[in-house]
Amino acid sequence: MEAMEFLGAPLETARPLYVVHGDEPFLKRLVLRSIRRLVLGDAESEGAASVHAGDQATLADVMDDLDTLPFFAPRRLVVVEHADRFVTQYRAQLEKAVLSLPATATLVLEVKSWKANTKLAKLVDSAATIGCTAPKRYQLPAWCASWAKTQYHKQMPMAAAQLLVELAGTEMGVLDQEVRKLAVSVGERGQINTADVDRLVGLGRVEKVFAILKAVAERRPGDALRLLDRHLEQGDEVLRIVGALTHQLRQLARAARLATQKMSLSAAMEKAGIDPRGLEEAELQLKHLGPARALRLFDDLLQLWLDLRGDCDLPERLQLERFLVRLARPRETVRT
Repeated sequence: MEAMEFLGAPLETARPLYVVHGDEPFLKRLVLRSIRRLVLGDAESEGAASVHAGDQATLADVMDDLDTLPFFAPRRLVVVEHADRFVTQYRAQLEKAVLSLPATATLVLEVKSWKANTKLAKLVDSAATIGCTAPKRYQLPAWCASWAKTQYHKQMPMAAAQLLVELAGTEMGVLDQEVRKLAVSVGERGQINTADVDRLVGLGRVEKVFAILKAVAERRPGDALRLLDRHLEQGDEVLRIVGALTHQLRQLARAARLATQKMSLSAAMEKAGIDPRGLEEAELQLKHLGPARALRLFDDLLQLWLDLRGDCDLPERLQLERFLVRLARPRETVRT
């Protein structure tokens, strides 16, 4: 079972064994918190739960804790954190132990890797084997929008959620913190919009990038680079600027793609999520790029991110400068 399915399911009767596996720490924290609430209910007490470090724990100590009767709680909870080494070391004994766990206790094994084809894995109910793997990057905006609604009771349009991911990155814990800050910031207002995200998370980077792209569209690469220099000298980071740049250029690419589907340019820009206040500038940018180059933006941005993350040895600043200069060049002409 995946973490989001487990977290969204109604509370059930606590099981004797849970395996929480994967590499997303935020989801693991949520799942472990949910299991703790399920096992202990409202009867939280220091004597009802114990946590063992997997690189130091012995099976004898863990089993002793499981055999200890709970005090002031319906069950006893025993968690082995970072238990990969523990599982490897005691695999044979665990295969026997999981068949006769005490009826008054719950054991939780928190691991990074869990192979479903092992004998031990087959002994654990699939509903109690909970995978904590981060969603793909393209799935994160939808998750942010859903999380804002269910956890903080705020609507977050997809454009705002997409901008949040571009600016804050893909770590779910960081995204949760940013959504929480945004929810507090907007107060009684029921919606978090792109301006809120830019102001609080991007610190106005979208507006800064808007000016850079305006210079690009007007074929003024020198001015674009001077604006970039100014923002970097003020303490901005290349990757943060690229995040805001990516958000706007992806909107242009979506509009260009929609315009090829027998849709007017104005309707395509609106459907692509471009801010109505920036439609005139967006149209200027699309005309500057031309259809072929606008449609290539998705691939060009992906390559830029790959280069920034290690595919290119040049300094980050120089890579971004080269990208802006290429964008500022006149559109390709077709020779006959």
